[in-house]
Amino acid sequence: MKKEEIEKLLHDKVESGEHISPVLPEGIKNYLVDIDGTIGDDIPNEEPERMLTAEVYTDALDTCNKWYDEGHMICFFTSRTEEHRVNTESWLKKHGFKYHSLLMGKPRGGNYHWIDNHLVKATRFRGKFTDLVEKEVTIQVFDDGKH
Repeated sequence: MKKEEIEKLLHDKVESGEHISPVLPEGIKNYLVDIDGTIGDDIPNEEPERMLTAEVYTDALDTCNKWYDEGHMICFFTSRTEEHRVNTESWLKKHGFKYHSLLMGKPRGGNYHWIDNHLVKATRFRGKFTDLVEKEVTIQVFDDGKH
């Protein structure tokens, strides 16, 4: 699916006369991908001079670009601050990352527990980007009375 087609789907969703949050088509994923320590060297905000020279993880580059080419949404979501946007965009471009958006200012510190009204799946990066595989795991959820 082309970027323009996806963007059209994400705007002006109306149901029963009211605007609602859009949902991507079946099979299209909205990947939120961290930058530091995930697609390249782990560079803290306190050392921004290293952001332009960080090594890229080629398996992450190949996988993210493959997902993009398959029509999935790629959003880099980083704890870098807005003042680091230009360097971050330059680094992404230099290494050839294809993406739709870049969100700055993700909370620092990890141990994230994302709560959303949309389906959320999380994958912890542990040193290698590959195609995703099915795996049964235990997660924490709200008690909705259904077990």
